[in-house]
Amino acid sequence: MSREEVRAKLESLAEDLADLALDALRESEGQSERLYTRARRSVEKAVHLLGDPSLQDDPQSLPQD
Repeated sequence: MSREEVRAKLESLAEDLADLALDALRESEGQSERLYTRARRSVEKAVHLLGDPSLQDDPQSLPQD
């Protein structure tokens, strides 16, 4: 599986998490909405890291959290 294929799957997952967060918000489930939103942001961060051209050749240069 290529890096771009993984990015595409993560982007799809982020969209699914956003949908779940909206559903939870509509159903007044604030705690669930926050959980889905945090998960979506984490997935979007992974998408960004996989798409960053400066990190393409050197995985050791990944930023440390």
